[in-house]
Amino acid sequence: MAFGRFPRSAQAKPFSDINVTPLVDVMLVLLVIFILTAPLFTSAIRLELPQSEVAQSGDAPEAITLSLNPAGELFVNDKPVQLPALQAELQRMASQKPHLEVQLRVDQAVPYGQVLELMGIAQQAGLHRIGFVTAPGLDSAKATSR
Repeated sequence: MAFGRFPRSAQAKPFSDINVTPLVDVMLVLLVIFILTAPLFTSAIRLELPQSEVAQSGDAPEAITLSLNPAGELFVNDKPVQLPALQAELQRMASQKPHLEVQLRVDQAVPYGQVLELMGIAQQAGLHRIGFVTAPGLDSAKATSR
């Protein structure tokens, strides 16, 4: 049996460069896998927190509601109050219960300056815990129909 060679042309030289296409393919696949799994690792922390019977997270502090409507009418616990008498009323409540929380219920049409004025009056009366009461958000279908 005779073995022969195919004639080789003088122009054909061996290819000596590294083919990086498979390396790039593998690296892109690994990158996608790490991008998809990275958020899972951050929320996988398991903790055993101490248990307490004393204070439950649902316990709400004692609070009074301070409401202001667009007409400028003030209400403390749904009872109408005039602005000059507001500070005296809040000081009386603060002297009885110093850890009382003020929950502000203010219409969105009320200027921001009036809200700051109410916060200042409450702080001058000795009430330093102030919370803002909001209504549950509307879904986008109801919000666009307004």
